[in-house]
Amino acid sequence: MTHTTAELTQWTVQQRRHFHKHPELSGQEHKTAAYVKERLEEFGIPLLDGFTAPNVVAFFKGTEGSRTVALRADMDALPVHEQVEKPFSSTVPGVMHACGHDAHTATLLGAAKWMSEHPELVKNNIVLIFQSSEEESPSGAQQLVKDGVLEGVDAIYGLHYMSNVALGKVGFAEGFSMASSDDFDIVIEGNGGHGGIPQDTVDPIYVATHVIQSFQSIISRNLNPFHPGVISFGRMEAGNSYNVIPDQVTLKGTIRALSFEGQELMYKRTVELTEKISDSFGAVGHYHYIEGTPPVYNHPEACATARGIIQSTFGDDVFTEVEPTMGAEDFGYYLKEKTGAFINVGMEGEKSAYPHHHPKFDVDEDTIPTGLELMIQLALKG
Repeated sequence: MTHTTAELTQWTVQQRRHFHKHPELSGQEHKTAAYVKERLEEFGIPLLDGFTAPNVVAFFKGTEGSRTVALRADMDALPVHEQVEKPFSSTVPGVMHACGHDAHTATLLGAAKWMSEHPELVKNNIVLIFQSSEEESPSGAQQLVKDGVLEGVDAIYGLHYMSNVALGKVGFAEGFSMASSDDFDIVIEGNGGHGGIPQDTVDPIYVATHVIQSFQSIISRNLNPFHPGVISFGRMEAGNSYNVIPDQVTLKGTIRALSFEGQELMYKRTVELTEKISDSFGAVGHYHYIEGTPPVYNHPEACATARGIIQSTFGDDVFTEVEPTMGAEDFGYYLKEKTGAFINVGMEGEKSAYPHHHPKFDVDEDTIPTGLELMIQLALKG
């Protein structure tokens, strides 16, 4: 049995367009949060206090209440200037919803509206999480977990409209599905001097080349081959002359892992190699670790529930196994604490031809009925 109607779908699409027109960056979603609160108050769904703004958390009491399911949507936009002209294009220069969070927020709001109109059908207690700051640190999910948003929750689910998953398909990767994402800053201090007299220097550029090369040995020789990981350098700064060896080099990079063990191992080894290799050349290596997000681990029992919901609601041929990705999502903070799953709703096609974070990215609104029905079913059966 499906529960979405044309009227509810159209209302949800209108909400998506409102959010798209008025995007706000991570940590700045105050107008978005106020709008969400107004709608929830209209529905008669109580807001919960004690959670860091601009996050919004509400509680829907089920008819039985023996089980509590949390549903999450992220609200933040990106520092991207939209390049698509449409009636509801971003009105904020340099800011747009280039990742579908406008649709996520609208979908959860639509599910909340449905629950308020059919309270007798909702047996579970439902925690509605409208989350700030998915795209930037500090993570909104991490803060909400610290605030206690998962206390008393039995399972948590979230969805993501995906432009690289086939249109009409819904699914996920069971187990580790998305990577951790941590960054690092390295400063290698040497002793600069004339490029023609290298024996009187400690060349930090030369030291840096050894550090960069050594990091790849972590992937090939320290990390379990069955636990994928990536270490990439994105920036290197040193000197400003042809013939002057600089005093220091600055490196910036990212660490990604598809396991908790891999994330911890790569952090420890990058610290050790930076410091010891630098020391072996007479330089000093300073390592600064920037904590990002943990891997997204979809729990098998929640995956079984979600898969059953997808197949019974949309048909066996709609469910798809999604390949794990080295992309990251702070939903991993929730799944590190509670059973749950993060589900992809596919929209790859002409209307969503551009990748996430692209200035021409757009959500195929024809997929919103699927996401809306999925969110309602998760509330009922999750």
